[in-house]
Amino acid sequence: MRILLTLSILFISVQLFSQELNCRVQVFSGKVQGTDKRVFKTLQTAVYEFMNNTKWTNDEFKNEERIECSLLINVTERSGDRFKATIQVQARRPVYKTSYSSVLFNHLDNNFSFTYLEYDPIELNMTSFGDNLSAVLAYYAYVILAVDYDSYELMGGTQYFQKAQQIVNYAQNAQEKGWKAFEGRKNRYWLVENGLNDLFSPIRKCNYAYHMKGLDIMFEEVEQGRAIIHESLKLLKKIHNYQPNTFNIQLFFDAKVDELVNIYSKAYDDEKKEVVLLLSGINPGNVGKYNKILKPR
Repeated sequence: MRILLTLSILFISVQLFSQELNCRVQVFSGKVQGTDKRVFKTLQTAVYEFMNNTKWTNDEFKNEERIECSLLINVTERSGDRFKATIQVQARRPVYKTSYSSVLFNHLDNNFSFTYLEYDPIELNMTSFGDNLSAVLAYYAYVILAVDYDSYELMGGTQYFQKAQQIVNYAQNAQEKGWKAFEGRKNRYWLVENGLNDLFSPIRKCNYAYHMKGLDIMFEEVEQGRAIIHESLKLLKKIHNYQPNTFNIQLFFDAKVDELVNIYSKAYDDEKKEVVLLLSGINPGNVGKYNKILKPR
C-alpha cells in the first residue's frame, strides 16, 4: 500500500511539475543524398529528449506553463559522423486571457556543424566545451529562457543570458563557427554580448513593456495596450540612433514584424502614420510590410 501511495504521489508530481521547455524538433535531410536516413530520425529523437528532459532552471513549471518553442534542423551535408546544417529557433509566449501566442524569438543560424554518433545521448556540460551539438542546443535553450523571462519581468532573463554567455566563453577555442566576436557582428557571441550590455538594455526593457504591459492588457484595453506598445518601440529608436542595424534589434523585428502589422492595421489613422514612421526608421528592411498598416480599416 505504501509503495502504491508513493508511486501515486510521484505520478501526481510529474503531472504537476514539468521541465521548462515544450520543444518541437524536426530534422530535415532532403539535400543529403545516398546515405542511411535512419541516423536523422535518431538525431531528431536525441535532440528532442535533450531539450525537453533537461532541467534548465531551479524554477518549477506546471505542464501548461512550459515555454512553447521549436527547432528546425536542416542537414545539408554529411561525412561519416560529421554534419553541416542550419538551425531555425523559435519561441512563443501566450498572451493573457487569449488563445493567441506571440513570437518572442525567431532566428535562423547558418553556422551549425557538429559530430553525432548514432544512438549516443546528448548531454549538458556547463563546466567546459564538450561538443558543438550539445553547446549550440544548450545555448539556444538559455536564450529562449532569457527572452521569455524578460517578457514577464523587467530584465528577468539576465541569469539565462549569463548561462548562454558561459557557453560562448567555453567555446572560444572551438573549431566550429558562430562563437567568436571577430567572425561577424551577427552571431551567438554578439547576441548574448549585446543582451548583457547596459547600452542595449532598452531592447530588453522594450520586450517587457511590449508584452507584459501592452499585449497582456489588450484583451480588455485594446487602445491602451496599443499605445503602450508604441511607447515601448520608441526605446528601440535610442539604440538605432546609437548603433543602427544592431543584431538584437534585428532579432526583435524578425519575431515581431507581422504581429506589429496586424496590431496597428486596426489603429486610428494618426496612430498608424506615427507608428509607420517610427518602425520604418528603426527597421527599414521591412518598410514594405509596414506600409500595409496605412491601408484603410
